[in-house]
Amino acid sequence: MTKEVLLSITGLQMTPGEEEDTVEVITAGEYYFRNGKHYLIYDEVMEGFAETTHNVIKFCDDYMELTKKGVTNVHMVFEKNKKNVTYYHTPFGSLLIGIDAGKVEIEEQGEDMCVKVEYTLDVNYEHLADCDICIKVKPKGGDSFRLIQ
Repeated sequence: MTKEVLLSITGLQMTPGEEEDTVEVITAGEYYFRNGKHYLIYDEVMEGFAETTHNVIKFCDDYMELTKKGVTNVHMVFEKNKKNVTYYHTPFGSLLIGIDAGKVEIEEQGEDMCVKVEYTLDVNYEHLADCDICIKVKPKGGDSFRLIQ
Protein backbone atom coordinates (compact mmCIF):
# COMPACT_ATOMS: atom_id res chain seq x y z
CA MET A 1 0.00 0.00 0.00
CA THR A 2 1.14 3.56 -0.59
CA LYS A 3 2.42 5.70 2.26
CA GLU A 4 -0.23 8.43 1.81
CA VAL A 5 -3.68 7.15 2.78
CA LEU A 6 -7.16 8.34 3.63
CA LEU A 7 -8.62 7.07 6.89
CA SER A 8 -12.24 6.71 7.87
CA ILE A 9 -12.46 6.02 11.61
CA THR A 10 -15.91 5.21 12.93
CA GLY A 11 -16.64 4.63 16.58
CA LEU A 12 -19.88 3.37 18.09
CA GLN A 13 -20.54 3.56 21.82
CA MET A 14 -23.55 1.80 23.36
CA THR A 15 -24.23 2.90 26.93
CA PRO A 16 -26.94 1.01 28.84
CA GLY A 17 -30.16 3.04 29.01
CA GLU A 18 -28.97 5.67 26.51
CA GLU A 19 -28.97 6.12 22.73
CA GLU A 20 -26.09 4.83 20.62
CA ASP A 21 -23.41 7.44 20.02
CA THR A 22 -21.58 7.28 16.67
CA VAL A 23 -18.56 9.39 15.77
CA GLU A 24 -16.79 9.41 12.38
CA VAL A 25 -13.52 11.09 11.45
CA ILE A 26 -12.17 11.21 7.90
CA THR A 27 -8.57 12.36 7.61
CA ALA A 28 -5.35 12.01 5.65
CA GLY A 29 -2.55 9.97 7.14
CA GLU A 30 0.48 7.83 6.48
CA TYR A 31 0.73 4.04 6.36
CA TYR A 32 3.77 1.84 7.01
CA PHE A 33 4.35 -1.90 7.34
CA ARG A 34 7.39 -2.88 9.40
CA ASN A 35 8.42 -6.05 11.23
CA GLY A 36 5.06 -7.73 10.59
CA LYS A 37 3.01 -4.81 11.96
CA HIS A 38 0.87 -2.18 10.25
CA TYR A 39 1.21 1.49 11.28
CA LEU A 40 -1.15 4.43 10.69
CA ILE A 41 -0.06 7.95 11.59
CA TYR A 42 -2.30 11.02 11.55
CA ASP A 43 -2.91 14.30 13.35
CA GLU A 44 -6.21 15.21 14.98
CA VAL A 45 -7.61 18.68 15.61
CA MET A 46 -9.83 19.25 18.62
CA GLU A 47 -12.32 22.08 18.56
CA GLY A 48 -11.31 24.93 20.85
CA PHE A 49 -7.59 24.02 20.98
CA ALA A 50 -4.75 25.38 18.85
CA GLU A 51 -2.54 22.32 19.48
CA THR A 52 -3.12 19.08 17.57
CA THR A 53 -2.94 15.51 18.82
CA HIS A 54 -0.50 13.19 17.04
CA ASN A 55 -1.92 9.65 16.68
CA VAL A 56 -0.12 6.39 15.96
CA ILE A 57 -2.10 3.19 15.47
CA LYS A 58 -0.17 -0.07 15.38
CA PHE A 59 -1.92 -3.35 14.60
CA CYS A 60 -1.48 -7.00 13.68
CA ASP A 61 -3.54 -10.16 14.20
CA ASP A 62 -5.72 -9.92 17.36
CA TYR A 63 -3.93 -6.74 18.53
CA MET A 64 -4.23 -2.96 18.11
CA GLU A 65 -2.45 -0.18 19.93
CA LEU A 66 -3.36 3.54 19.87
CA THR A 67 -0.98 6.23 21.12
CA LYS A 68 -2.11 9.87 21.33
CA LYS A 69 0.24 12.76 22.17
CA GLY A 70 -0.81 16.40 22.31
CA VAL A 71 -4.08 17.85 23.61
CA THR A 72 -4.94 14.36 24.90
CA ASN A 73 -2.38 11.75 25.89
CA VAL A 74 -2.98 8.02 26.13
CA HIS A 75 -1.53 4.65 25.22
CA MET A 76 -4.45 2.24 24.66
CA VAL A 77 -3.95 -1.47 23.99
CA PHE A 78 -6.72 -3.57 22.43
CA GLU A 79 -5.74 -7.22 22.77
CA LYS A 80 -8.23 -9.98 21.97
CA ASN A 81 -9.60 -11.59 25.15
CA LYS A 82 -7.40 -9.49 27.47
CA LYS A 83 -8.17 -6.48 29.64
CA ASN A 84 -5.72 -3.57 29.66
CA VAL A 85 -5.85 -0.56 32.00
CA THR A 86 -4.34 2.89 31.36
CA TYR A 87 -4.74 6.58 32.18
CA TYR A 88 -6.36 8.85 29.60
CA HIS A 89 -5.03 12.38 30.12
CA THR A 90 -7.29 15.19 28.84
CA PRO A 91 -7.18 18.99 29.31
CA PHE A 92 -9.98 18.52 31.87
CA GLY A 93 -8.29 15.82 33.97
CA SER A 94 -7.21 12.19 33.85
CA LEU A 95 -9.39 9.09 33.71
CA LEU A 96 -8.46 5.53 34.58
CA ILE A 97 -9.86 3.43 31.72
CA GLY A 98 -10.07 -0.31 31.18
CA ILE A 99 -10.28 -1.84 27.72
CA ASP A 100 -11.47 -5.44 27.34
CA ALA A 101 -11.33 -6.35 23.63
CA GLY A 102 -13.44 -9.25 22.45
CA LYS A 103 -12.56 -8.92 18.78
CA VAL A 104 -9.69 -7.42 16.78
CA GLU A 105 -9.88 -8.24 13.05
CA ILE A 106 -7.93 -7.08 10.02
CA GLU A 107 -9.34 -7.42 6.52
CA GLU A 108 -7.15 -6.70 3.50
CA GLN A 109 -8.50 -6.44 -0.04
CA GLY A 110 -5.93 -5.26 -2.54
CA GLU A 111 -4.62 -1.93 -1.25
CA ASP A 112 -7.71 -1.37 0.93
CA MET A 113 -7.70 -2.39 4.57
CA CYS A 114 -10.25 -2.49 7.38
CA VAL A 115 -9.57 -2.93 11.10
CA LYS A 116 -12.53 -3.80 13.34
CA VAL A 117 -12.37 -3.79 17.13
CA GLU A 118 -15.14 -4.63 19.60
CA TYR A 119 -14.48 -3.87 23.27
CA THR A 120 -16.00 -2.90 26.59
CA LEU A 121 -14.90 0.35 28.20
CA ASP A 122 -14.57 0.83 31.95
CA VAL A 123 -13.89 4.12 33.74
CA ASN A 124 -12.55 3.85 37.29
CA TYR A 125 -13.32 0.09 37.24
CA GLU A 126 -17.01 0.61 36.40
CA HIS A 127 -18.52 -0.49 33.08
CA LEU A 128 -19.28 2.56 30.93
CA ALA A 129 -20.08 1.24 27.44
CA ASP A 130 -19.79 -1.45 24.80
CA CYS A 131 -17.85 0.00 21.87
CA ASP A 132 -16.94 -0.73 18.24
CA ILE A 133 -14.21 0.87 16.15
CA CYS A 134 -13.94 0.48 12.38
CA ILE A 135 -10.87 1.92 10.64
CA LYS A 136 -10.99 1.92 6.85
CA VAL A 137 -7.71 2.62 5.05
CA LYS A 138 -7.51 3.48 1.35
CA PRO A 139 -4.66 4.81 -0.79
CA LYS A 140 -4.84 8.57 -1.24
CA GLY A 141 -6.02 9.42 -4.75
CA GLY A 142 -7.34 5.89 -5.30
CA ASP A 143 -10.58 5.22 -7.18
CA SER A 144 -12.02 3.13 -4.33
CA PHE A 145 -12.31 5.99 -1.79
CA ARG A 146 -15.79 7.50 -1.74
CA LEU A 147 -17.51 9.56 0.94
CA ILE A 148 -20.97 8.63 -0.38
CA GLN A 149 -21.94 5.01 -0.92
